Amino acid sequence: MSAERVNPAGLSPPAGFSHAVVATGSRLVFLAGQTALDADGKVVGDTLPEQFERALANLLAALRAAGGAPADLARVTVYATDVAEYRAQAPQLGGIWRRLAGRDYPAMAVVGIVRLWDERALVELDGFAVLP
Repeated sequence: MSAERVNPAGLSPPAGFSHAVVATGSRLVFLAGQTALDADGKVVGDTLPEQFERALANLLAALRAAGGAPADLARVTVYATDVAEYRAQAPQLGGIWRRLAGRDYPAMAVVGIVRLWDERALVELDGFAVLP
């Protein structure tokens, strides 16, 4: 994939995301929402950072299985049951992102929600990628 991250000077400087991603490639991969489920379908982790790390790892595992890599992500949406907690944990969550996915940030949004499918889940990530 060829990806151009676009961050216009007139917008607030992005931290941990890109304002826009212009992606060219030949394959689109749509990634289903991933929570902190283990291989047995049980939510693992009691804290937001623990669950975020597992959910991101699950998202990246699905992407790799489809032939992609973290740099191929064009868009990721984060659904959080507690946006205030997400903001408070943002530095740690950013560190987890950089360790697992690098610094080629996709266009992103964080959406506050009442609850997720599994009541123990605190966060869910979905997105799409453009592969060469």
